[in-house]
Amino acid sequence: MLRRKRNLQSLAGFLEIPQDLVLDLPRITMLGNKQLLVENHKGIIEYTPSLVRIKLSQGELFVCGEELMLGNLQAEQILIEGIVQEVKYDI
Repeated sequence: MLRRKRNLQSLAGFLEIPQDLVLDLPRITMLGNKQLLVENHKGIIEYTPSLVRIKLSQGELFVCGEELMLGNLQAEQILIEGIVQEVKYDI
């Protein structure tokens, strides 16, 4: 499995393809502590105003904060708005 992953990374680099596409990785973009965009997710596990848990291809993403809201929910991306205090990627 590790060898296959390395081969895919090498191929992605050679072909100049973003690794998140080849390796099924999430892309996480943060705008200050006000917005967090998660692309290439596998669904929402838990949602409260202080915690959002998102399933990823490998593990989970924990977003902790205050007044968290889902601003834009699509099949491939989630926009979380509010006051983001902590982001944890648990594999």
